[in-house]
Amino acid sequence: MEMQSIKDLSREEMCRLLVDFSKRWLAHDGLWFLAAEERLGMDAAIELDTKAWEGFTVLEARRIMRFLDLPEGGGLPALARALWFRLYAVINKDELEWEDSGSLVYRMTNCRVQQARDRKSLPLFPCKSVGIVEYSGFARTIDARIETECISCPPDEKQEGHYCAWRFTLREADPGATNGAKGDT
Repeated sequence: MEMQSIKDLSREEMCRLLVDFSKRWLAHDGLWFLAAEERLGMDAAIELDTKAWEGFTVLEARRIMRFLDLPEGGGLPALARALWFRLYAVINKDELEWEDSGSLVYRMTNCRVQQARDRKSLPLFPCKSVGIVEYSGFARTIDARIETECISCPPDEKQEGHYCAWRFTLREADPGATNGAKGDT
């Protein structure tokens, strides 16, 4: 039977298409970045990329919350669930670990962007400044009480077993406090 539309796909074909869609999204992101870098230089491209991620990460988190019917203010359990549904989760490998303190650590163990650079013998892409905006914005959208800490991310030296790692901690509600990402601690 010839496929006429996405609706005709089997479950297996739909899963393959989801992976393909995610790869297409990442390829577009990379090509956009390379074009910006070629025209404006690395610093300007990272500045524009950061601005784009600032908006996209909130949009992605809200859509995931709606899809999974996650409540606002769902804490770290809601964040842990939402992280598994990001576009990255389809094409990269990652892991979550609960610390004794109650914090949640997220590690990207296989990153298509960084692995491509490894294959080309290029230095790792310095994504930390973008990552701080991306991960803190995603977590804060899930629950405004979540604080995000970068454990390591390029240009930091690559750690054994992962390309980047982030710690999420739920702080007690304090109406006068501001929430954001911390740099290295």
